[in-house]
Amino acid sequence: MNAATTAQWESVKNVLVGESPRMRQITALTQKLGKTQCPVLLLGETGTGKEVVARSIHSVRDEGPFVTIDCASLVGPLMESELFGHVKGSFTGAVGTKIGLIESANGGTAFFDEIGELPLDMQSKLLRVLQEKEFRPVGSLAHRRSDFRVIAATNRDLAREAEKGTFRSDLYYRLSVVNIRLVPLRERKDDIPLLIEHFLARHGRNYSLTAETLEAMMSYDWPGNVRELENCILHMVALNSGPLLHTLELPSMVQNHVRQQRSSLVFAAAGAGGSTMASIPPAFAPLSFTGEPSAPVPLTQLERRAIMEALNYTKGDRGVAAQMLGIGRTTLYRKIKEYQLEPAAS
Repeated sequence: MNAATTAQWESVKNVLVGESPRMRQITALTQKLGKTQCPVLLLGETGTGKEVVARSIHSVRDEGPFVTIDCASLVGPLMESELFGHVKGSFTGAVGTKIGLIESANGGTAFFDEIGELPLDMQSKLLRVLQEKEFRPVGSLAHRRSDFRVIAATNRDLAREAEKGTFRSDLYYRLSVVNIRLVPLRERKDDIPLLIEHFLARHGRNYSLTAETLEAMMSYDWPGNVRELENCILHMVALNSGPLLHTLELPSMVQNHVRQQRSSLVFAAAGAGGSTMASIPPAFAPLSFTGEPSAPVPLTQLERRAIMEALNYTKGDRGVAAQMLGIGRTTLYRKIKEYQLEPAAS
């Protein structure tokens, strides 16, 4: 990655993407909070973009370093050393003095990701740092100071954890001066096209989606939220030389969803007319082989009839008809023109 690409990557790390009402509220909040040193607690499911919000808050003044502390990865006997550093000879393997993450954040922002994973003994030590602005490296008798803004994030209900005693209530109240809850992507689907455009621009390719692909992505619930959506774009870009990204390049989870959705449409059509399959257009009804075999019908004739029946059944709704047929809208439009079915679609 060259210097220009690195600079471009860094410039979009703290960009909040979205025009939904909730995202506008969050954007306005980050601008206000960025001008203060007020502690912030970010709440939301994994992958909703909590670190992006934290970076956005930090970037308002852009003072000092932004240090990410992944509490979920702080395990084992070296946890305290990672946070507070150590002096030479303080334990086996300590061949030199090490500066910890807490000291590295001095003058800037410390982002405690997944703060709910921090063990109780470390919670008490972190509380002292937040209260006194000082800490002691492992093996040292001297205290050191570190003054920083604290932003914490979690996918847990810390208020309930504090009630149960699995999270220190005094630390919870210290962190949760301002709470920001990030909604999952399934609750702000209007932002998906903007996010797709953002991720395509970020990864430096002149790609675009077919209408069918965008429609499939809009219908998916994205349980992994924004992170899953970005990974989806990376997956598609890796498989396609461009410039158009098709449904065949979608990850298996999204493709399975599309298949299930199409099946549901057929079953819904079956139930619409009662307990029989009479309401399903013949082109979508299960095949039945009874009696003597009949003469084969040309595939083009079958295809034309299936399109006509789908359009008639959906009262001309080409989007639903395309889903029932298992083809993209663009393909359906081309077939309508090819078979001169414009009157049936109107």
